[in-house]
Amino acid sequence: MSANASHAMTWVKENVQAFLPKTSICGIAVGNEILGGSDYELWEALLGAVKNIYNALDKLGLAGVVQITTSHSQAVFANSYPPSSCIFKENVAQFMKPLLEFFSQIGSPFCLNAYPFLAYMSDPENIDINYALFQKTKGIYDMKTDLHYDNMLDAQIDATYAALEDAGFKKMEVIVTETGWASLGDSNEAAATVNNARTYNYNLRKRLAKKKGTPLRPKMVLKAYIFAIFNENLKSGPTSERNFGLFKPDGSISYDIGFHGLSSAESSLLSLKAVQSQVIIILEGNQHWKSKVLGSIPFN
Repeated sequence: MSANASHAMTWVKENVQAFLPKTSICGIAVGNEILGGSDYELWEALLGAVKNIYNALDKLGLAGVVQITTSHSQAVFANSYPPSSCIFKENVAQFMKPLLEFFSQIGSPFCLNAYPFLAYMSDPENIDINYALFQKTKGIYDMKTDLHYDNMLDAQIDATYAALEDAGFKKMEVIVTETGWASLGDSNEAAATVNNARTYNYNLRKRLAKKKGTPLRPKMVLKAYIFAIFNENLKSGPTSERNFGLFKPDGSISYDIGFHGLSSAESSLLSLKAVQSQVIIILEGNQHWKSKVLGSIPFN
């Protein structure tokens, strides 16, 4: 995609334009967690791929319909506690800033994959699980901004806003493109339980339903995608990686946060019924660029 503009145009025609307007495609995430990852060739290719995909959309008159962005993990940050101290890692910043400059020009948001589950798992002795689960807790206090945080997700998002402001992009919106909690894990993943997953995602829904922003950006209404619709039962890695879904692969519910399971005859329609009118296309970079539908439910 980065090296060949005509290839980007062909991809957009075949995978986006061909399905419009019947399918409401609202965005393309060019790469998922590229910066901060282990493949440095993709770091160098990311901006060129973003520009070529955007230019293809623009030439087809679709740039105003389909938004271009990319999703980042928290591996792009040098630190995130307290939130006001967050900055981009030095080796990431040289790639991040030109990318943010282009996104600023075309009005794209910063997309963050934020997982209080992973943060808690990394330091369970020092992090209150109630803070990670949106439960009643004393929270944390950021002395620099004089702000109090009663849940970790808001703190992670405001840490991102702090990093963006430090990089010169104070007005850029942050959207959470992935967040969730595993309902099952290995013996060393004690926090991955059905009860915790239900609690996190149910409280996330309540948090988003308030249509409010974060302590640092109170007027910027938070938008988030819950990860994920289905348990990815063929995924490798720890057991938790296969158990983030609200639904099981057969369409039955993993746990109830207000969505209903479907019969086997209806399960093939589940993704369409759950997501309804929004589709996010992700271009993932491994050995080749690939496309897939993001298995997440938008709450905004």
